[in-house]
Amino acid sequence: MNCPNDNEQLERILFYNVEADYCPKCLGMWFDKDELRLAKDDKDKNLNWVDVDLWRDKSKFHVARGQKHCPVCRAGLMEIKYDGSKTKVDFCKMCQGIWLDRGEFKQIINYLKNKSDYEILHRYAKNFVLELWEVFSGPETFREELEDFLTLLKLFNYKFIIQHSFLNSLIENSQK
Repeated sequence: MNCPNDNEQLERILFYNVEADYCPKCLGMWFDKDELRLAKDDKDKNLNWVDVDLWRDKSKFHVARGQKHCPVCRAGLMEIKYDGSKTKVDFCKMCQGIWLDRGEFKQIINYLKNKSDYEILHRYAKNFVLELWEVFSGPETFREELEDFLTLLKLFNYKFIIQHSFLNSLIENSQK
């Protein structure tokens, strides 16, 4: 496979327990279908409940035909703005692989951390219901979705204790 940026031969690399391909010249990375999600989950276990979903919010969905070609099937890559962030990723409609230029994985992780913090505290009930629904409907396996749900519960508990220490002490004292 060749790099979509500079046509260099891509090399295999183990990236957060995911076998991905990278360009030694421009340091871009190719993720086959679902590999980006797996790398994100391994990078930060507390982000496993936040899905890497390019299509979820249609109002934030911006796509343009890019100049790059898929290293797997040679189809033209689509440039997609990643959720509400400023990061644009290159996506192949045919094989559903994703090309990230240098630094874009880090940008996505930082964006997801900020989004996760906000979602836990401000939209907890909505996310609780969505994650519970996903336990039974997917898109991941039952076990993976259950782990996502339990992570959300754990994180809410930690955030609640930190932000509302007074309420937490009242709850603890009432149980004695």
